[in-house]
Amino acid sequence: MAERITVHLNGAAIYDIVLETSFEPLVAEVEKLNVKNRKLCIVSDSNVAALYLDQLTNCLAPCCRQVDSFIFPAGEEQKQLSTVNQLYETLILRHYDRSDLLVALGGGVVGDLCGFAAATYLRGIRFIQIPTTLLAQVDSSIGGKTGVDFQAYKNMVGAFHMPKFVYTNTSTLLTLGDDQYLSGMGEIIKHALIKNIDYYEWIKQHREEVLNRDLKICEDMIAKSNHIKRKVVEQDPNEQGERALLNLGHTLGHAIEKALNFQMLHGQCVAIGCIAAAYLSAKRGHLSMDEVMDISKVFQSFCLPVTIAGLNLDFDQIVETTRSDKKMDSDTIKFILLRTVGKSYIDLSVTQEEMKEALSWLQGGLNES
Repeated sequence: MAERITVHLNGAAIYDIVLETSFEPLVAEVEKLNVKNRKLCIVSDSNVAALYLDQLTNCLAPCCRQVDSFIFPAGEEQKQLSTVNQLYETLILRHYDRSDLLVALGGGVVGDLCGFAAATYLRGIRFIQIPTTLLAQVDSSIGGKTGVDFQAYKNMVGAFHMPKFVYTNTSTLLTLGDDQYLSGMGEIIKHALIKNIDYYEWIKQHREEVLNRDLKICEDMIAKSNHIKRKVVEQDPNEQGERALLNLGHTLGHAIEKALNFQMLHGQCVAIGCIAAAYLSAKRGHLSMDEVMDISKVFQSFCLPVTIAGLNLDFDQIVETTRSDKKMDSDTIKFILLRTVGKSYIDLSVTQEEMKEALSWLQGGLNES
């Protein structure tokens, strides 16, 4: 049975997150937007389009006057203003106006890029999110944060622009490669660490079903993560406070991602960043090292990296990159740490030396206490 989660802002319902097992019910959701006489442009990358573009086009064609598509090469390196410029030109040449609709079909890169174009084209055009990766289904498609990278600096140009709805077809998980699928667990475990110890234990208990892509268990897991992110977004839609907690693992994770020229997947870097944050939390007396090692084992049990041993990384460069992160506050890094498993907080006192110490510990294979 489908699940529907409603996101509210200031007490008013803004949009729904709809969890289904196929694309068939999507038609009824799109028809609610009154697009019968409107144009619709599906934005996707080359990998996802090869799998789902024809199916989605055929599905949506009866709903609207015209279905177009904009397909760009797959890869993080395409998440740039130059790609957005090409999308703008496509929309202009095909005479799209504010009442038409963009459809983001793909993972986080597609959703972020399409959302940013929707936020800025004609100062705002409607769009919907159809996330096809586990990571996008639990994280990037929800909350209205859109953006692109600027050169090698991740998500430095962006805007807040809420989708009309998010439509998650869990069957798309079956076509993901193992690395892409399990990358999503980096964000899922993060959700449990920041907000819900019971969810953390649930993840451990359902490891085998998740690894086997049991879609019923996956739907339950996606819904649990969606509820956590929904609550945080509702309390802080524009990331002025509470929403920063969702960045656990991202400060060092983003810097490592950049240092490796995006050769490591985002969820993999988040996993490493979360373990570094757990280590720093232990150094402040909040966690025991046994708890830190348990966190590490949970990430590792989902085939995510837990050390940086063997990687050629310049710690000074990584720490310097954190100073260019969008989470900076008056030249101070908003570092997210854990008071306990399931309870996080913003720490403004993490030093460069402490970050290097955490990186050294990660490089040593987590052997030092």
